[in-house]
Amino acid sequence: MSHEEVSRRDLIKLLGLGTASAWTLSMFTDSALADLRVRKDAPAGLNVDVSGATPCRLEGDRVVRPSVAVPKIHETDVLVVGGGAAGCAAAIAAARSGVKVTLVERYGHFGGLVTGGLVVKILSHRAENNQLVGRGIGEEMMQRLEQLPNGIIGDYRNSEPTVDAEVYKYLLIEMITEANIDVFLHSWALDAIMDGNRVAGAVFQTKMGPQAVLAKQTIDTTGDGDVFASAGAEHERRQYYIGLPHRIGNVDQATPQKDAKRPRGLGDVTPIPGVRWVNMQGPDGDGCDVKTLSRMELNHRKQIWKQVRNLQETPGYEKVYLMETAPQIGVRVTRVLNGVTEITYEDAQKNRKYDDCVGIGGAWNGEHAPWQIPYGSMLPRNVENLLTAGRSTSSDPRMSELVRVIVPCWVTGQAAGCAAAVAVLTNTTARNVDLAAVRKRLIDQKAFLG
Repeated sequence: MSHEEVSRRDLIKLLGLGTASAWTLSMFTDSALADLRVRKDAPAGLNVDVSGATPCRLEGDRVVRPSVAVPKIHETDVLVVGGGAAGCAAAIAAARSGVKVTLVERYGHFGGLVTGGLVVKILSHRAENNQLVGRGIGEEMMQRLEQLPNGIIGDYRNSEPTVDAEVYKYLLIEMITEANIDVFLHSWALDAIMDGNRVAGAVFQTKMGPQAVLAKQTIDTTGDGDVFASAGAEHERRQYYIGLPHRIGNVDQATPQKDAKRPRGLGDVTPIPGVRWVNMQGPDGDGCDVKTLSRMELNHRKQIWKQVRNLQETPGYEKVYLMETAPQIGVRVTRVLNGVTEITYEDAQKNRKYDDCVGIGGAWNGEHAPWQIPYGSMLPRNVENLLTAGRSTSSDPRMSELVRVIVPCWVTGQAAGCAAAVAVLTNTTARNVDLAAVRKRLIDQKAFLG
């Protein structure tokens, strides 16, 4: 048989599947099946010329990285760096505005801490009097999750719902491919590309070495401000709680003793019957420090194991098991932009109004008034053609607690995506973009501006 694509029936035979197993292949889409190849021999190797290798050098007690030219792999109108909550909203908003968009993500999936960090409880859709403020692309995601099996439990319109991380990963792929967004996964932001004080794209570390993507507008949604820090934008670096959520299974098979006290570590319900989500606050730490992250990762996993073992030793809970620990550690806040405007807790409490409002934030449980998000909070003071969104949006330390949660990340992401697209379409900078045009585009995308 040749190395070309084979029929579904041939593929079943070659894989040794009986007719009872044929249904597994029927679940593949045509495009997915096209990626399956059957070979009789090992894949051919690639010849690699290492004559131009440029490793770091040891000079005394210093490690020196040589100056090398970085290959360009792509050009785009809007580059979104980071495929978490803010980044996905930004990329979709920009693409729906009619520009070429590229989304780069360091992991192999989208969703950031919602999916990789198992932060599956969605907070801040509402403000006092049950006013729905988290609309636009974020609300569309909730509505689409409601249509998928086991996608969501709870109604975002009047409560704090919980989503399933795997279903949400799938939904984001659907929405991103629908928008014809170019994607690079497994690519870690390394450096901003600067043309004077203007960001012209970014360099990413990949298995092929550093690779460059050039862009007319760049949005930093890494969560850690990796791009704006590299570009020299003014910012603060903060310490905050670092935890590690996990999920446990078979909770529906528990048979607690009558009148027994509810044991610790049972967590909250999820869309999957018998599966619960357990959050972890964790201690303060510097989420940009690799030693801190390594130590906490090890300690948190040991603590989770101990907690689940204690649960299993509780009469009636013997069948409960550790289903999953989050593959991505729960860093909540690290670098925060010093933007043109800072959102302060005091201003939010006073319901301050902004002429450049591009979104509305809500409350943890709908218990306080909505607060406005100014465009200037996403705009650096000293760097051009760069925006940020998500938890790195300019805010004071008390306000970070609200800015960082998922719904405001969707809101700021959508605003940044629309602004970057308008800047491209009108051939101007992010700083000088027509805010009236940005606000109109946001309203067209069903965002809520008050």
